[in-house]
Amino acid sequence: MKINWGTGIVIAFVLFISFILYFVLKVQSDSKYDNDLVVEDYYVHDMGFSDEMKRVQNAHDLKTRPEINLTDAGVKVSFPESFSEKHIKGTVTLYRASNKKLDFVSDIKLENSTMLITDQKLIQGVWKVNMEWEYEGKKYLTKEEIYVH
Repeated sequence: MKINWGTGIVIAFVLFISFILYFVLKVQSDSKYDNDLVVEDYYVHDMGFSDEMKRVQNAHDLKTRPEINLTDAGVKVSFPESFSEKHIKGTVTLYRASNKKLDFVSDIKLENSTMLITDQKLIQGVWKVNMEWEYEGKKYLTKEEIYVH
């Protein structure tokens, strides 16, 4: 049977479209390729973007800033000694862009101006750390990225 060039082009198109549809259906049906958003209500989240930038700027303008470091024991959050522990309120959010099931939030509870988030919850990889905190009525936002070995 002889196939002319027109039939060959149609067969090539059908094979190509079948190939693309196979991968689209595989990605949509397999939970391994989870494509959730990082933030559930991203429209609401983006509406407060200017407020977020103001809090980031407040943190940046501090002469001595809190530090977020990875230690052998876990993630250590250290506030400068000039801050009164009683007046610091807020949360530390650790999240993984690759898997939202690993995300968690810890309230800021300081001992000697430091807080330790143990490494039991941290698996290897890149973690984004957002610390939203308030000191004497002024709101701050500190963002860091750490890599757990």
